[in-house]
Amino acid sequence: QVQLVESGGGLVQPGGSLRLSCAASGFRLDSYAIAWFRQAPGKERTGVLCISDADGLTYLSDSVKGRFTVSRDDARNTVYLQMNSLRPEDTANYICAVRARADSYCYSAESLYDYWGQGTQVTVSS
Repeated sequence: QVQLVESGGGLVQPGGSLRLSCAASGFRLDSYAIAWFRQAPGKERTGVLCISDADGLTYLSDSVKGRFTVSRDDARNTVYLQMNSLRPEDTANYICAVRARADSYCYSAESLYDYWGQGTQVTVSS
């Protein structure tokens, strides 16, 4: 059974850091593109970052450049989203998604991803 489980969210003060995890089961992450999306209350879901062997690290949002990065631990079959210098506008539910196709490029369109987790909530507030 294919499953993605996010963890690591929580409440953090502005300027703080969090590391989110996306653990996969039922398939190997290292063959595919893995993206992080986020959705704030009342807003559309938007892409944040993506990692793949074909593209490397791809920013899907300019607002996180220089603050967020993604890494992958193949032994743990897990992808991490490291978020630094967090801002209130980063508050959202963060969701990982996998594009499980032979074409392992990163895309910003949600429809091009095949598997989704449930998300983990990040709240940035003082």
